[in-house]
Amino acid sequence: MNPITLTIIYFTIFLGPIITMLSTNLLLMWVGLEFSLLAIIPLLINKKNPRSTEAATKYFVTQATASMIILLAIVLNYKQLGLWAFQQQTNFIFINMTLIALSMKLGLAPFHFWLPEVTQGIQLHTGLLLLTWQKIAPLSILFQIYNLLDHTMIMILAISSILIGAWGGLNQTQMRKIMAYSSIAHMGWMMAILPYNPTMTLLNLMIYIVLTIPMFIMLMLNSSTTINSISLLWNKTPTMLTMIPLILLSLGGLPPLTGFLPKWTIMTELLKNNCLILTTLMAMMALLNLFFYTRLIYSSTLTMFPTNNNSKMLTHHTNYKHNIILPSLTVISTLMLPLSPQLII
Repeated sequence: MNPITLTIIYFTIFLGPIITMLSTNLLLMWVGLEFSLLAIIPLLINKKNPRSTEAATKYFVTQATASMIILLAIVLNYKQLGLWAFQQQTNFIFINMTLIALSMKLGLAPFHFWLPEVTQGIQLHTGLLLLTWQKIAPLSILFQIYNLLDHTMIMILAISSILIGAWGGLNQTQMRKIMAYSSIAHMGWMMAILPYNPTMTLLNLMIYIVLTIPMFIMLMLNSSTTINSISLLWNKTPTMLTMIPLILLSLGGLPPLTGFLPKWTIMTELLKNNCLILTTLMAMMALLNLFFYTRLIYSSTLTMFPTNNNSKMLTHHTNYKHNIILPSLTVISTLMLPLSPQLII
């Protein structure tokens, strides 16, 4: 792709969520959502094959439908109140329409079916954008209207997302689909705490992004898209084979790694608000997540696939050109728990 075109596309993708985050006008928020939607489409179809075209089509149809619902809710709200903002007097149907549409954009269950398929059909670097940066704009809108949202609907979305994210990842062998189901489960945790303490939603989002970036960087450096390809890293880049299990366990929320921090704080806050059953269900589903991460670690590090004798010498000829970003992100994604008192305060 032309470098100038690519620069414009990435700038627009960067600008969209920024506009949404800095706006209090609902129409401007919607414009920011459209910026990020339309700009990422060329990246989705950059790799010219039927799978990426199908992924781009699914993404566009889903996101365009959600944008249409949001715009309808905004216009109806303006007709009712004469304001480009949601207020306490806003009809609850308009608020629920917006919540459902933003859930579609985030890939929350039961509107999640597009996310694993789209992530599987695109390149790894675009998948990283889709699972991290593209989540910021819808979550920023939810953050601004959290006190108007229906608690029951949010809890249904949260529980179903955590359940689907856990069960869906159990029978996957493709790394991109596993990361997509991981994203669905993490979004469920963020939604669960949103009505009670939205600041913890932001903390969870930041930690999720910090954990996801190094995982995708390692997959990109080795062009690993399946569990089998990760299991062959022992003779190519042995150092990465030690970093991948740590990040996966952190994504699963195993103490004392960084990923345990958002789950710990969210469960504590929910218990303070007497959500005992919800917290128990979420903890049980978190164990399912941890199970398929552990199974992935077992198959990639504790089993050795048959290889030719010559391939065992690959590690001596590998040219390590990894910069300081990957080790730094790995350290942050595993050892940030001792800083939790400062983060929470």
